[in-house]
Amino acid sequence: MDELTSVFIQEGREQLTAMESGLLRLEQEPGDADNINCIFRAAHTIKGSSGVIECHFIESFMHKVENVLDRLRNGEISVSAELTGLLLRCCDHLGRLMEVLEAQAAEPGPDIAAAGEALLAELAAYLAPPATSAAGEPAEPDPETEVPDDAVLADSWHISLRFGPTVLRNGMDPLAFLYYLATQGNILAIETIPDAMPTAADMDPEACYLGFEVRFQSRGTKADIERVFDFVRDDCQLRILPPHSKLAEYLKLIGELPEDSMRLGEILVRCGALTQAELDRGLNAQQSAPPAPEDGEAAPAGPRLGEILVEQKAVSREVVEAAAVKQAQINEKKAVEARLIRVQADKLDQLIDLVGELVIAGASANLLAQRSGQTELVESTSILSRLVENIRDSALQLRMVQIGETFNRFNRVVRDVSKELDKEIDLFISGAETELDKSVVEKIGDPLMHLVRNCMDHGIEPARLRAERGKPARGRVELNAYHDSGSIVIEVKDDGGGLPRDKILKKAVERGLVQPTQALSDTEIINLIWEPGFSTADQVTNLSGRGVGLDVVRRNILSLRGNVDVASREGEGTAFTIRLPLTLAIIDGFLVGVGKSAYVIPLDMVNECMELEDDARDRDFVNLRGEVLPFVRLRHVFEIDGAAPARENVVVVQYAGHKAGIVVDQLMGEFQTVIKPLSTIFRHLHGIGGSTILGSGEVALILDVQALLQRNTRDEEKEMGGGNGQRSLQPS
Repeated sequence: MDELTSVFIQEGREQLTAMESGLLRLEQEPGDADNINCIFRAAHTIKGSSGVIECHFIESFMHKVENVLDRLRNGEISVSAELTGLLLRCCDHLGRLMEVLEAQAAEPGPDIAAAGEALLAELAAYLAPPATSAAGEPAEPDPETEVPDDAVLADSWHISLRFGPTVLRNGMDPLAFLYYLATQGNILAIETIPDAMPTAADMDPEACYLGFEVRFQSRGTKADIERVFDFVRDDCQLRILPPHSKLAEYLKLIGELPEDSMRLGEILVRCGALTQAELDRGLNAQQSAPPAPEDGEAAPAGPRLGEILVEQKAVSREVVEAAAVKQAQINEKKAVEARLIRVQADKLDQLIDLVGELVIAGASANLLAQRSGQTELVESTSILSRLVENIRDSALQLRMVQIGETFNRFNRVVRDVSKELDKEIDLFISGAETELDKSVVEKIGDPLMHLVRNCMDHGIEPARLRAERGKPARGRVELNAYHDSGSIVIEVKDDGGGLPRDKILKKAVERGLVQPTQALSDTEIINLIWEPGFSTADQVTNLSGRGVGLDVVRRNILSLRGNVDVASREGEGTAFTIRLPLTLAIIDGFLVGVGKSAYVIPLDMVNECMELEDDARDRDFVNLRGEVLPFVRLRHVFEIDGAAPARENVVVVQYAGHKAGIVVDQLMGEFQTVIKPLSTIFRHLHGIGGSTILGSGEVALILDVQALLQRNTRDEEKEMGGGNGQRSLQPS
């Protein structure tokens, strides 16, 4: 049951996400019947699965939610903002109930239980029958207490079920599925099929030999019935015939089942699926049909089931052809789903760790081969290095996920916050298919949440003020993601009032961050919002203050070896740009040497290499094809003793559209880098992004290029006695 519960929680949360997304779309498109059906199916699946694992506090709660959704899809109640808001709060409560189940608690705590009772009371208002009309018409019956209408439920389904021999070994109880099926409708008749039961001597006590033929009444669809058996679909054979199925379909079912045809026919008669006359007529027709072809022979031409239905005028030919196309699409989708497997995240992490060790071992073997001078050994290790690189790329690809799942969470945030602020705000998402490492996705959610809430709270103006400024009444928040130079860029934009330059400067002077007479550019003033605790908000709200906590946002992004920039124009809006590495595990690096030390520069940031000209040794920039290129000397940054060699090299790097140079002693070539995090005692060290182990066993530091260059810029400005450390590396 522990394994079943784990599967339920994982799949239940997926259904919960689908349900919440559907409810958000429902507010925009209340007449979309397909969307309403999708929401109902998600709720029904959660309720059904919770019944299978015997989690009654989820099952009973979702039963009420499902009843409301059933009335909604039947047109008995209409879509409203109040209803969608209530159902979204039910989604939140369901998430908390799943956390209770995951914590292996028997029942929810008193606070959660009280919140659930309050929601059920609100749901009851949508289940109550309408009042009697003025004309004296009777009120509509309550679905909870309504006696099924025989005319409606007279249409019954036939279910043929054969459990596989491994069902019991997998912890499943066949009878539990039948008990749950009974809660979804009425079981009119059931026949047990023990034909697969072997003799006592040959019987395996752990194997299942049971089969059932069931006559079932329900208002549900075929998909609803199939979902009852979701947890055992791979371990059973399930065949479902809809109400009013033709005789040919029952005969086809008899032919597909392994038991004796006459015995099966008698069982179908006892179940009420067929009359004895229909059975006799059908079996006689089969006996007079042409014999089945031998192996290798072509099957005789004959009418297919669809042709039979057309001949009996049960359906039109167009319907049959459309159904065939639809079935082909379903089969294709199922084939794709069958190729997908679920893998626990910790197993992937272990795989990445092993691949990292393989990369280090491969680098060591390659180094030894180079030193040996044996041509065959060098060629062999070269092939090995290429295979290791392919394995590395494939392993890292397993952890790549689309950022769209993270972006989609903000649909709910924008809806709730905009209603709380009494603002009209739309969220626009682009680049949702952009992929990055799972570990990065998990850690970027909170910083994005803070930035989005800031945009809504203090970026977007009230509708009245927007109208005065000639803007649309509805504000706009944008989330965008794309790849650039081996990194992923995430943009958070709003079309609000922008950052108030004068107000920021005034606050900075009051706090002593800058001097009153100090001349700062607009960019330098805007970047003051990253200072700890800096805020221009006149009143701190429970949502955010523009600048409150932004130092934490930046620190969290820097911990991911990323960076964040802000650009703003008053009256037009603000844009935050986050730049992150694609992965935190293994990268391609460019190995350089200074003195006896080795350093790694991320290869994606390297543009080119050049020799440092003699006339540039006494200055901090070079002429790069008519462009002034500032550079930093690693020998000075790390205070490495000894004189510089006669020949130094400049590695030209690029980040966020800016270029700079790094002066080193040696260029040692490309290198597969396994990133090893530094100890927490180095957490305040800027310019170093981690460490790695070389093939020789020595440790090399991985450079955080942007932080290193920014630090060098601040140090130079301090030496000159001015500036606040915000000057750009680009020369003016």
